[in-house]
Amino acid sequence: MKGDTDISKVAALMADPARAKMLLALGDNRALAASVLADEAGVAPSTTSSHLKKLVDGGFLTVEKHGRHRYFRLAGPHVGQLIEALARVAPPAPVKSLKEGTRAQAVRFARTCYDHLAGKLGTELMSSMLDRGLLEGGDGHFDPARAKDDRLSAPGWDVDYRVTERGIRELGAFGIDIGELPKRRALVRYCIDWSEQRHHLAGALGAAIADRTFELGWAKRARNTRAVHLTEDGIDGLRRTFGVSIEYRVSS
Repeated sequence: MKGDTDISKVAALMADPARAKMLLALGDNRALAASVLADEAGVAPSTTSSHLKKLVDGGFLTVEKHGRHRYFRLAGPHVGQLIEALARVAPPAPVKSLKEGTRAQAVRFARTCYDHLAGKLGTELMSSMLDRGLLEGGDGHFDPARAKDDRLSAPGWDVDYRVTERGIRELGAFGIDIGELPKRRALVRYCIDWSEQRHHLAGALGAAIADRTFELGWAKRARNTRAVHLTEDGIDGLRRTFGVSIEYRVSS
């Protein structure tokens, strides 16, 4: 017989600052080498191996072998959702240099949350899709003090967002065929964005929009961070296609 869940085991694994930095670095669903994660965490390669073994054994990470090299990736979207949920209640890390400040600003402006767009970019995109009638069912806002539908007990499922007929047409013109998206995954989900405290689009549709945005060259992933940088074409394309007016950019 098994007892109740032991969340202390999970908390202990994430409580180490080095392991927490590794998980944050992998939050955009990339696979990174141990050497890169060692640099992200600021620890020696010998120490990194021990940390990564604990995260793999604890079910946080999976390992992919390419030749003689091993690459580590989040074990699934549930781990990404856990990281995002913890970020909503965690205090901001102290900024000790101009480089750290610029990087933190970039992550808050635009990033990937596992495989979909987050930050100011992600929340503005969802807000614009609601304003244009591509989505319906909620208003994109999150307020734990007043929200009736968006309970903290089940974020991502309570608000019943749906794609409208207009959304199907316009997303098709954008290059996304709703009928071809994976059926094993919910079409529309949302996350409560930790930096904006609003909803950003997740689910199969959120992932498809992010993929298409990168495919068109509207956005580029930053090096060694989950931040996303918009291109000039992206700023113009997002405004024309979704009505998103967003100008801030950070150079990579």
